[in-house]
Formats: sequence, C-alpha cells, structure tokens
Amino acid sequence: MKKTGAQIIIESLKAEGVKTIFCYPGGATLNITDAFTNTDLQQIVVRHEQAAVHAADGYSRASGKVGVSLVTSGPGATNTVTGIATAYMDSIPLVIFSCQVNTALIGNDAFQEADIVGITRPCTKHSYLVKDVKNLAQTIKEAFHIARSGRPGPVLVDIPKDVSASLAEFKYPDKVNIRSYQPTYTGHPGQIKKAMRLIANSKRPVLYTGGGIISSGAAGELLHLAEKLSIPVTNTLMGLGGIPGNHPLFLGMLGMHGTYAANMAITESDLIIAMGARFDDRATGKTDEFAPHAKIIHVDIDPTSISKNIKVDIPIVGDTKNVLTKMIEIAEEDNEAFKQQHKRVSEWVDKINTWKKDYPLTYQKSGILKPQYVIERICELTKGKAIITTEVGQHQMWAAQFYTFLKPRTMLTSGGLGTMGFGFPAAIGAQVAYPKSLVIDIAGDGSIQMNIQELATVVQYNLPVKVVILNNGFLGMPRQWQELFYEKRYTWTHLSSPDFVKVAEAYGAVGYRLEEEKDVDKVLKEAFRNNRPTFIDVSVNPEECVYPMVPAGASLKEMLLV
Repeated sequence: MKKTGAQIIIESLKAEGVKTIFCYPGGATLNITDAFTNTDLQQIVVRHEQAAVHAADGYSRASGKVGVSLVTSGPGATNTVTGIATAYMDSIPLVIFSCQVNTALIGNDAFQEADIVGITRPCTKHSYLVKDVKNLAQTIKEAFHIARSGRPGPVLVDIPKDVSASLAEFKYPDKVNIRSYQPTYTGHPGQIKKAMRLIANSKRPVLYTGGGIISSGAAGELLHLAEKLSIPVTNTLMGLGGIPGNHPLFLGMLGMHGTYAANMAITESDLIIAMGARFDDRATGKTDEFAPHAKIIHVDIDPTSISKNIKVDIPIVGDTKNVLTKMIEIAEEDNEAFKQQHKRVSEWVDKINTWKKDYPLTYQKSGILKPQYVIERICELTKGKAIITTEVGQHQMWAAQFYTFLKPRTMLTSGGLGTMGFGFPAAIGAQVAYPKSLVIDIAGDGSIQMNIQELATVVQYNLPVKVVILNNGFLGMPRQWQELFYEKRYTWTHLSSPDFVKVAEAYGAVGYRLEEEKDVDKVLKEAFRNNRPTFIDVSVNPEECVYPMVPAGASLKEMLLV
C-alpha cells in the first residue's frame, strides 16, 4: 500500500523509536501536520523555532536519544540555525526536519523559500534535500544513523511540500551502509599499549575528560580506571558529571573559570590522558604553555579533533568507552606494574589534595545575597539529584563551580557556542524526557529574555520546569570583563528587565521573588515542591565576579583568584 510522504515521515519516526517531536507549524508543514493528527507521537509545539531545536537538544542531552524537531520553510527554517550550531559544537545527535517550497519553485525566490541546506552546511554533520518521495525513508534512516554514530551531531532533512504530499511504497530499511562514512570505534591495540606503558611510568598523570565521556556512556569505565590507577580527573564544562563531583580524585573543572587544583595539576603534570575532549581554548588557556611538562595521550572518535589545537604524543582514534575498557583490561593483566604506578603517584595525589585544601572555590560573604550561595543551597536541597540546565554567562560558571554533579546527563549547557537562551527550552526537552524529575534552569536576567516566550509552552503542557533567575541587572560576564579590563565602562551591559514574577503570572506560571539570604531555603523548597512551571527572581549582588579567572591569552597558572 502506498503512503504519502507525510505518512512515511511518521512511520519512519516510529521505526526509529521516536516518542516526541518538538515543532512549529507553517504553510509548508501542513501535509505533515495533518498526518500527525491521529498518531501517538508526542508533539510539543513551542513558540519559536530556535526553541524547538534547543528543546530537542535538551531532550537528547538528558536521555541520550536522538532529539527531533520539525519546522516550516523560510524564516521557520532559518530560525533553527542557532540551535543547530549549538548542537553541532557540542556534538549532540539531532534530526531537524525543515519543510520547503514545492520542488518546481526551488531557486525561484518563492514565498518563504530559503536555501536551508546551504545555510546550515557549515554547522550540520550532514544535510539532505529530498526531491523524490521514493528516497524519503532511506534518507531518514541515514539521517538518524549519521546523527547518532561516530561523533554525534545534528543532521538536517529538507522536505519540499509536494514531496510530503506525493505517494510511494513504504519500506523502512533495516540498516545503513554509507561507504564514505565508517566511524572507527575500536582504538588501535598498539597505540593503546603504548599509552598504557606511558601511564605505568608516569609520576604526575591527569585524566582530562570532556563531553565524549558522556556521549559514549563511559562514566563507569572512567571511574574504574581512575580508581584503579589513582589518577586525578578533571572535567571540561561539557564533561561535568562524567565522574561524581564529590569523588576524592575529582579536581573540578579546568580552564578559564576552573579550579586552582585542576589548572595547576594540568600545568605540573607529566602525562595528560585526554578522553573525549577537544582542547577548546576556554579549557587550555594559552596553548604554548598548556601542560608544558607533559606527554599527551588523546582518545577521540573524531580523527580531525586530534592534534587540531594541541599537538599530542599518542593519538588513539576510537570510542572512549571501548578504549577505556581495553585500558582497564591491560591494567588488570599487568597488575604488578600498575601496583607500582599506584604507589608512584601517591605523592602527586597528596600535592593535589593540598591545593584543593588551600585554594578551594570560595566567595566573600556580605550582607548582599550572593549567587554562589543560592547555587550551593540549590545543590544541598536537591542532593545533587536534579537535572540542571543553564543559560550562558556568569550564572553558568557559578553552576559549574558550586553545584556538585553526581551523574552524567545532569548538566545541560551550551559549551562550544555559548548560546544565550539555550537553558529554558533545553529544560523543556529534559522535562519531557523525564516527567517526574526536578529540572532547574539556572539563568541570568539577560539570557532568560532570549526565549522567555517559552513560558507559554511550559504552561500549555504543564511542564513543571523551575527557572532560577540570578538577577544582577547586567549582562554579567561582559560586565565583569568591563570591570577588570575596561575601567568599569559598562557600555551596553546594564539591563532594564521586566518584573519576572508578573511575567510568569501573566503566562499562567508561578512567580517568586527572593531578595534576602534568610529566605533562600524557604522559597526554594516551596518552589521545588509545587508541580507547576515556576520562575524564581533572585536579586543578587550586581557586581559579583566569577573567580578563579584566567584572563584571555594567559596560561592556566596565571589565575586571578579574587
């Protein structure tokens, strides 16, 4: 029996195990929109197409599944670009369906036509324009395969309106074989053995781990190796939760706003074992002085990431879970050699523990409510069990520093692109993925206004997302740089914001105002207990800065501590 292109899309999504799609309709989507009428697929209609992609992104980060969104042509499609670029930079598997004008009109500057395939080519893993309905099922199968395999990423499928209406026999492929795309999952055995010999002879090793640990599901293996060999671990922002934040071997986050212990450990290490991290400039500081005494082992599934920013000594292309498993096997087979290694690094671990004790993350308390204190209390009240999303800015760094992430997929944040407006729609996606979990977006008064219209979405679908707005009346991070490097000329960074409590109430959500330290626990407990979408407007010190801080162009050891 033949099916329309729209029906083929529905059946293909079901075959891929998709349960939820984040969408926004338009003229070019109507055939598909109509086909969704009598399906059991959950459809979350957002209020802006950027939010549709961020929500699919948050769903994916929280669940580990491929996130799916669908939007209309022209401006609907172009509104997705920020969300797609965000997912691309952070290696998040998404399939974005954009609709297009009829095939006969493509290239004619038709109403609401945009070359979305061309526009998104630099920020997608792959993109398709489907011109024949007979190719639709195969294309969707390939899109999901590419999105979730190898180094994950977003894939765009552009579907002209006439293709969604055309008829074809439907048969969903069982598998995909793309000759030019064959990711390497198994690390080279010889390279792994070389790496383990270096580790066995090291005195000051550090495991430097990123988002690849999360996406490959390798947190258990990472912890096993770290404990067996007594190797301290630092996470990138994207890697937080890859090792429990309260573990004795955890150094905290490294980089521009990393801990003293993490940055000094990298600086004085004789061996860096990088796992699923890409040596981003925010993590490395001045590259010429990054880990100056260390040999570097780099494990990554993406060969183009290896030696891209930092030259490495032992490259290993492969999935981090697979490679870590092999490393553990070697360590267990040669138990005696690694017992000696364990003893050798004990002095190093003691030195690191001294750094952790002498230079902890801290802040100066005063009569003004401090954002760090609010995040500490959120962590204590939730016992580290909430799913935290963030916008981008100072509040993002404070969340990374002062919330203790115990498990993978509980810190959802825009790392590579640094996208303001990400956290709220990402929280929507996470809440849809885990309806019974407490999902909290830690936001700033600037970032939250980027996608504040999604209040309508959380109210419509009764998604009890909590948004804690650390309201300092500024675009906090640019203001901090202006304070430190531009003689406090706060050009463009002082904000006039609405009454967020009234805004929440106007949409039908709950709003709280928090101004004094003595009320923090009471308000947070009440907000976390209710089962409704909630904004908490927290008035915090307007000139609080994020420390430690490595100034731009400086090395990791050149931290500003106060």
